[in-house]
Amino acid sequence: MIAGLMLTATPQAMATPDPVDDGINVGHYSVDLNYRPSTDVLSGVTTILSTATRDLAQFDLKFLLKVSSVSVNNEPATYSVKDGKLSITPKKPLANGADMIVVVRYSDTPGARDDGLGFGWLRTPTGAVAVGSPAYWYPSAVDQADQATLDLSAVVPTGVEVITNGVLKFDGPLPAPGGDKWQWRNDRPGPSNASLLAIGQYDLKISKAPNGQQVVNAYSADLGALDSPARAAIERTPEIVNMLSHWFGPYPYNAQGGLVDSKFFNVVATTSRPIYKSGVFETDWNSSVVAHENAHQWYGNVVNPLGNGTRWLGEAFATYAEFLWSQQEGLGTAAELAQYYYDKFPADHPDWKAPPTNPDPTSSSAFPIYTRGAIALQALRTEVGDETFFRILRNWAAEQKPDTAPTTEEFTALAERVSGKDLKELFHAWLYAPERPAVGPNGPTTARSTVKPLSYDTVTANAQRFAAAKHHM
Repeated sequence: MIAGLMLTATPQAMATPDPVDDGINVGHYSVDLNYRPSTDVLSGVTTILSTATRDLAQFDLKFLLKVSSVSVNNEPATYSVKDGKLSITPKKPLANGADMIVVVRYSDTPGARDDGLGFGWLRTPTGAVAVGSPAYWYPSAVDQADQATLDLSAVVPTGVEVITNGVLKFDGPLPAPGGDKWQWRNDRPGPSNASLLAIGQYDLKISKAPNGQQVVNAYSADLGALDSPARAAIERTPEIVNMLSHWFGPYPYNAQGGLVDSKFFNVVATTSRPIYKSGVFETDWNSSVVAHENAHQWYGNVVNPLGNGTRWLGEAFATYAEFLWSQQEGLGTAAELAQYYYDKFPADHPDWKAPPTNPDPTSSSAFPIYTRGAIALQALRTEVGDETFFRILRNWAAEQKPDTAPTTEEFTALAERVSGKDLKELFHAWLYAPERPAVGPNGPTTARSTVKPLSYDTVTANAQRFAAAKHHM
């Protein structure tokens, strides 16, 4: 059901590859679907606007489903689908820089496919959820650094909801042959592995954020006792995004919101609308996790780190957002949290041996990427001062270009440029050295912290939960 419009005052634990030269630069996806939950049959037509980045006789897209036809520039193309790739050979080779329109028609049962891409296609009692798994519902670029806009039109049986990224057009579905048509638009380029598709029984609440953007929150109909604590956190999304914008710069997407699903098993910062497993609200209302996931809209989606060595560029920044939100809520300042973590982990603790830029890919410890990375940001803040620190964070997000994968070296160079300081020793100690830095995050004269901040347990539990569950930005 859809609540009446109410006016009120965004990876990566799963190892991802480095950018690849797939020969194309996608600008836009237009996805037109028809889905029957009772049979799990999904039919679709995806239109892709893209440009060749080199001379091409053939190119690949990520895709798993059965294809019935492909055209390139309005001419039939030959194709094959194997091992999660749709290989396409245009009738005529494409020159470097050539624009192309690719149209793919398909029909299949996504639940029968299990290729380990993203989180897969999760069948639910009332439909299905696909998170970070575009290959199960639309063909997309192989290069995970590629970012594009996306429009979705989906026809489902009447009474079934469809949730994805971006703005819900018309504030709800329109009647269509076969049921209801839901139409969504995400007009800021985003990575395809941060796409979301949820079809089923959800309670939708539509409102307006302080910046005028549409807010769509969705709750699966079977949350039970977790429904109220979930809403108590998720409904604060506009307030949280407003504060994050104060710290990190303008919110990068055209809509806000969140989705809580009882059957999903993770927390993922899909663009403009994170999805949360209901279990994160079992102990308290946990608005801290909402701060974390929406911080990923800047640091995780706009700043789109790929690979284990740069994951800290997303997770540490989102954890530091929890530090800042803790201070906003009066539960402990960022400086207090950073100092308490530093003092709680003695120099001989094994987690200090894995710096943020070189974490153990087989470890489920949250400390190197989430916690030490966040403490490193506090150390940077201490060194350069508040005004310069937040200017660094805002510039880091604002200067990102779509279709690029950021590096630690780029961030540290930007910090030195903005601050006008030589920060090599600080960054070496906090980001590269396999040992506990000799000086704490608040400087050499800060006394040892003995009082645990009130937010410490929640922030720690979130990080441990994310690391153990293969959190994906």
